[in-house]
Amino acid sequence: MLDALKIQPRTGANAVLLDVRGVTYKAAGRALIDQIDLSLRPGAPTLILGPNGAGKSLLLRLMHGLLTPHSGEILWRGGANSLETRRCQAMVFQDPVMLRRSAKANIVHALKLRGVSRAEREERTMKALATAGLAHLAGSPARRMSGGEQQRLAMARALALEPEIIFLDEPTTSLDPASVKAIESLIKDTRDRGVKIVLVTHDVGQARRLGGEIVFLNKGRITETRPASAFFRKPESRAARQFLAGGIVE
Repeated sequence: MLDALKIQPRTGANAVLLDVRGVTYKAAGRALIDQIDLSLRPGAPTLILGPNGAGKSLLLRLMHGLLTPHSGEILWRGGANSLETRRCQAMVFQDPVMLRRSAKANIVHALKLRGVSRAEREERTMKALATAGLAHLAGSPARRMSGGEQQRLAMARALALEPEIIFLDEPTTSLDPASVKAIESLIKDTRDRGVKIVLVTHDVGQARRLGGEIVFLNKGRITETRPASAFFRKPESRAARQFLAGGIVE
């Protein structure tokens, strides 16, 4: 990727960016997220692994403030995770929504909503497109782009907001190998620019390639949080061992 969009870390290496404390989320009286504690720090990516229905995407939405927990709290740098503080965050969904306009205009619109000046919108948009390897498609209709290109555009749109942390929800699901490789390259490039990556994935190979910290989630609970090297060498929980072995997770 081109060295275009430069984002510098704004907190110390050991500072907690986002702190999840005793968070529970229920639906129909059932706890889908159950008493979760998790601290996100700058640096290595945090990868959330687990079987289908474990609550991975739900946890991501809670951390980004799209849902409100029934109990517990989520703090941003020790304070409330308010609408204002969430301007330091961005999220890319598994199926990104593209506006009926060009790739460039999709990013410009997001920056306009954020209150960025017209002159700065142009500069940040083109840098974000270059970073995602999409500068040559700036004028192309976003909805006619391939799935991989749309996902990279969604990441470019998020990065143009200059977040400190970016939440990625299964960004490579159903994509061809070339698109997966391009998006993983963009994720690594984003990490190297000082943006904290929090990625939900069910792809064990992808988790191995990206490394960092593994958070294993099962039935709405975290069963272990460990460095990727230790997790893949010898997972501590039975659920994680079953998952890595390709078996049915109980």
